[in-house]
Amino acid sequence: MDAFFVALLSVWNDSGFAAFTIGNGIMMLVGIILLYLAIGKGFEPLLLAPIAFGCLLANVPKTGFETDPGIMQVILYGINNEIFPPLIFLGVGAMTDFGPLLANPKMLLLGAAAQAGVFVALIGALFLGFTVQESAAIGIIGGADGPTAIYLAAKMAPQLLGAIAVAAYSYMSLVPLIQPPIMKLLTTKKERQIKMAQLRTVSHFEKVVFPVVATIFISLLLPPVCALIGMLMLGNLFTEAGCLGRLSDTAQNALMNIVTIMLATGTGLTMKAESFLTYQTILIISLGLVAFAAGTMAGVLFGKLMSWADGGKTNPLIGSAGVSAVPMAARVSQVVGQKANPSNFLLMHAMGPNVAGVIGTAVAAGTMLAMVGTAVK
Repeated sequence: MDAFFVALLSVWNDSGFAAFTIGNGIMMLVGIILLYLAIGKGFEPLLLAPIAFGCLLANVPKTGFETDPGIMQVILYGINNEIFPPLIFLGVGAMTDFGPLLANPKMLLLGAAAQAGVFVALIGALFLGFTVQESAAIGIIGGADGPTAIYLAAKMAPQLLGAIAVAAYSYMSLVPLIQPPIMKLLTTKKERQIKMAQLRTVSHFEKVVFPVVATIFISLLLPPVCALIGMLMLGNLFTEAGCLGRLSDTAQNALMNIVTIMLATGTGLTMKAESFLTYQTILIISLGLVAFAAGTMAGVLFGKLMSWADGGKTNPLIGSAGVSAVPMAARVSQVVGQKANPSNFLLMHAMGPNVAGVIGTAVAAGTMLAMVGTAVK
């Protein structure tokens, strides 16, 4: 009988229950809430569901995920060593039509204006006592770009990777909730009703040349983001070339789905109680919300300025799509515009600043890497 109880005690001591903490319980509750938002409410379920489930897995004690060889260690390696973000950009590039941006290049200005959120978060983080490198990594949350946030955090503030990644992806998922009130507050009904002229047709030559020229120019200007920009443009080239259909299909579907699972689950795996339930995490998530709101505001306000300058030809709502949550932000511009005017179709117009926002956030990340790297040296 004694041997039986010794065996039971051994099983208990080796179980996760013996090492389970209140912090683990809180984080599992967070994971369950995120699962509810993803599955029950439909908030970007393809991203939020694996993040939430990864959070549950991360808070099971004694799994050995970080030390024992296996798939979880491979996923964490891909998160911490900048493997998954460029692969995500490959798929994003393959799925994205750069035509609206090429048809109306001034949309680059809206994408640039919306990057104000990046610098709001950067300045706010410095003010709150984060180091220069940590502040630069936190700043990218303002661009609502999960892969770029992970890419920069892995290089400059790996200890904050979990909080930064979760904040970035959470706000990407909540774009349909956060942006519309800001858009309506800053615009009049008359402005929201503006119908924009149909975009010109972009030639096949332009669509093929753009990713090549953009890669060369941006990579030479900011070598640290060559991997991100290069994969984004390579994916787009697969789609636009016209003779690389199999590669485009793989990048858009099979590869994109696999890497999304890996990246999102890996993001959840970084949400361990001991590293996530800190004062810094609360500050980062709060800064992210302020920065994302600031980026949306800056985009809409610049859209109003552009509308004034061109005599009311630009609907200011498309400025909100300047954040790089593609194509979610563009869809929100379409929805808000159509509520004001059922005959309004802003989606393709909004894709211009949306694509510009993806490029702009990557450029902002490269600029921070270059500037902070120089300062550290």
